[in-house]
Amino acid sequence: MMYRFNLIFFTLFSAFFATNIAAQDGPNAYKIFNSKGRNMSYNDLLKDARDADVVFFGELHNNAIAHWLQLELCKELYARHQDKLILGGEFFEADNQIAINEYFLDYISERSFESESRPWSNYTTDYKPIINFAKKYELRFVATNVPRRYASMVAKKGLKELDELPGYSKIYLPPLPIKEDYTLGCYQRMLEMSDNNPLFAQAQMLKDATMAQNIFKNLQPKETFFHINGAFHSDYNEGIIYYLRLLNPDLKILVISTVEQEKAEKLSPDHYLRGDYIIVVPEDMTKTH
Repeated sequence: MMYRFNLIFFTLFSAFFATNIAAQDGPNAYKIFNSKGRNMSYNDLLKDARDADVVFFGELHNNAIAHWLQLELCKELYARHQDKLILGGEFFEADNQIAINEYFLDYISERSFESESRPWSNYTTDYKPIINFAKKYELRFVATNVPRRYASMVAKKGLKELDELPGYSKIYLPPLPIKEDYTLGCYQRMLEMSDNNPLFAQAQMLKDATMAQNIFKNLQPKETFFHINGAFHSDYNEGIIYYLRLLNPDLKILVISTVEQEKAEKLSPDHYLRGDYIIVVPEDMTKTH
């Protein structure tokens, strides 16, 4: 009789304890899903990332969770690949590459590097940890984005204007002419946002094609390239990935996307297929800028 009483008491106590622990957990900072909305773990993502040739981390530029996860993934990929890991990002432009290299080799100071390389306003909080990691472990970091002056030129006059540039300017560009494909969803959305102004989409094509070219020419066999960019540039395997596949259709590519939702527990169908893995962050998460 006493045994039965103790068993019932233990069962009720365990249920009460578990309920209270669950209630104390609070909301999740993020959740990970696959392209069809199935719950996945960070270890699932890590396993696939380790086996990829190119990993695209599509971020929301002001999202603290995305930036933290980028650094954590860098650490894990370095543990696997060591000096076969290459880092790169949209947040530095191709004409900053010399300054990055000189800083990594200690030819110039950190202060000089940051004053000359035109870092984004959120560089210190969001991207500097990645640069410091690459420098510490002597990894290559590739400045993949097109110099903004050329993107501005295209937004005003179109891609054909690039043909008029001198040869020493074209070293920062992909081979011309750049293929235009307005059937891609990402560029269709840009047309909608700009009252069907094709120049707006063409400036984005220039950025995507340049980033693809800089990834392609810096990636060697048996290496892994970890690239950080705004999610718009890699969502739905479009943007950069479209141009990269034109250069090498056989690459094994993993796409991570970041989205914000009111609640992170379930992925909205609106975000299905954005990436191989979709990181959902509560929309009220603190912004970095």
